[in-house]
Amino acid sequence: MAALASPLAAAQCGNNSGGFNTWKAAFAKEAAAAGVGQRGLNALADAQYASRTIAADRNQKSFKYTLDKFMQVRGADTIVAQGRKRKARNPAFYQSLEARFGVPAGVIIAIHGMETAFGGFMGDSAVVSAITTLTYDCRRSDFFAPHAIGALKLVDQGAINGATKGAKHGELGHTQFLPGNALRYGVDGNGDGRVDFYNQTDALASTANFLRQKGWQPGAGYQEGQTNFSVIQQWNAAGVYQKAIAIMASRIDG
Repeated sequence: MAALASPLAAAQCGNNSGGFNTWKAAFAKEAAAAGVGQRGLNALADAQYASRTIAADRNQKSFKYTLDKFMQVRGADTIVAQGRKRKARNPAFYQSLEARFGVPAGVIIAIHGMETAFGGFMGDSAVVSAITTLTYDCRRSDFFAPHAIGALKLVDQGAINGATKGAKHGELGHTQFLPGNALRYGVDGNGDGRVDFYNQTDALASTANFLRQKGWQPGAGYQEGQTNFSVIQQWNAAGVYQKAIAIMASRIDG
């Protein structure tokens, strides 16, 4: 994982589609040096400049809302109501996640609901194209570069391919993992020998594993100011998102 921890965006960044193909050729050398194999390199070569991703990256208005407005716009009441039903329908599954990782059902369910409406919409953008476009873009190259490498390694492993769809920032699966995090924290939740983020069991187990590996303390509180709130902050950098997850989780578990 050392390669994922270091900036890999030495290839010349750009602010429009004009230099993308030249950048891909340079980035391919860095990807190969980081351990990406031929399947991943082929997916990089096939990646297309994702104009919709750039537009979305420039216009993330919802994270600027007040907490009340954010929860209203993102349908918090609906997530809580549906989340309670999901927990009641399959309590053994969520209990097994908490027993293994220490993360309560409400937190996992709230994230699942917030990210994809419980798998209802997991995105319509090609993951590899989106994440490589963001790495090429000069705005946050160093942040996205490890995730581009992660996406290409996921292609190598057969977890995704060049056509796999996710969110506009390259997030994938039921809980919208960034690819580098998917590679690092993904676990086989259903025991079929592979990690599939488009399988609910694998995705939720991986989410719980991410939180535990980031320092989740079993049995400790997770509201703002409590021990585990700092771990929720590791999932998403937006303050309103973090607070919303904690509040919804408490209502689901209440």
